[in-house]
Amino acid sequence: MHLSRRGLLATATAAVSLPATTAAAARRHRQLRTGFERLAHDGYALLDGQKVGIVTNPTGTTRDVRHIVDVMHADTRVDLRAVFGPEHGFRGTAQAGGSEGRYADPATGLPVYDTYLKSGRPLADIFTASGVDTVVFDIQDVGARFYTYIWTLYDCMEAAQLAGRRFVVLDRPNPVTGRAALGPVLHKEFATFVGRQPIAQAHGMTVAELARLFNGEFLTAPVPLETVTMSGWKRSDFHDASGLPWVPPSPNMPTPETALVYSGTCLFEGTNLSEGRGTTRPFELLGAEGIDRRWAAAANELALPGVRFREAYFAPTFSKFQGRTIGGVQVHVHDRGVFDPVRTGIALLVTAREVWSGFAWRPDNWIDKLTGSARVRTMIDAGADTDEVVAGWQEELKAFRRVRREYLLYR
Repeated sequence: MHLSRRGLLATATAAVSLPATTAAAARRHRQLRTGFERLAHDGYALLDGQKVGIVTNPTGTTRDVRHIVDVMHADTRVDLRAVFGPEHGFRGTAQAGGSEGRYADPATGLPVYDTYLKSGRPLADIFTASGVDTVVFDIQDVGARFYTYIWTLYDCMEAAQLAGRRFVVLDRPNPVTGRAALGPVLHKEFATFVGRQPIAQAHGMTVAELARLFNGEFLTAPVPLETVTMSGWKRSDFHDASGLPWVPPSPNMPTPETALVYSGTCLFEGTNLSEGRGTTRPFELLGAEGIDRRWAAAANELALPGVRFREAYFAPTFSKFQGRTIGGVQVHVHDRGVFDPVRTGIALLVTAREVWSGFAWRPDNWIDKLTGSARVRTMIDAGADTDEVVAGWQEELKAFRRVRREYLLYR
């Protein structure tokens, strides 16, 4: 990673300063205001005279759970011309790995364009065909490198630059805090849509901060970027400090508790164990046929900070082991302040392999795409323990943390 392009940020990127909240409002949850709330409070001045398109999904909501597309469409101060839908779709009707396609939104009549798995010139052509001048991004992220919305952000920034469009990011909280980056950093040769560029597995950034990082470090040419920051957010805040409603960003991210464990337990997508899809507790319930109480016992013996494991049995309604009762663990976080989701995910992989003879990686080595290299898989296969695996990525993580600091908007 290099920092040679930081000087471009002074002209290519602007962090928009909008009016502060009142003292009375600040007493309510420090009255956090999202980027959209601050944009609206300023009368949408940032979008004045612009034909606007917005990249969003069901999480693009106001505090009273109205969708911002509906709000902006009804406001004569905004010339909203198009919506761009990511994975799962703009209105959220599609499951994992799906999208809604191209259609006219029944509520507003606006054209909805499908961006899922589109990038580069084909995506730039969509922006051009839509007739918009400015592309706005407002989607709730969950803080993990392999959660695809941040790569939708990256792809849309790149495409907007190719199409000669302006790009505006409306910021929202990282629901699992922005305290620190954790986990391995992606190696470029393992880049996919679950990791386009070398960032940490749990990046500890907001989408606006990531946009600044992408613009300064990774895009071939920077896009004209503006970020509308939040007010009232602290890096130590979990989602419940925001006072905002939780809208599931995807069908298998039902609660903030799911987001808390996701950057670690999503690694089980790279194994033959269930990661809990098809249950009411995805990514908190993990298991397979033939696993019993020994896994929870082995995991609890590690005394990992902030978390305990319960022997659990469940029958997924879809995905792996559909309709079959399997055994495993439920992850119970009792002190989120000290909980490390990535170390926990590695510990669960190590102990699962130790106690269950049926343990196997997915044949396509998907685990390498999730962790960002072959190192985690090969170390675990060689018998490394949790501490040894975690030690393997510390130097690259330190380097990423140094770069990350340059792009943080909230100190």
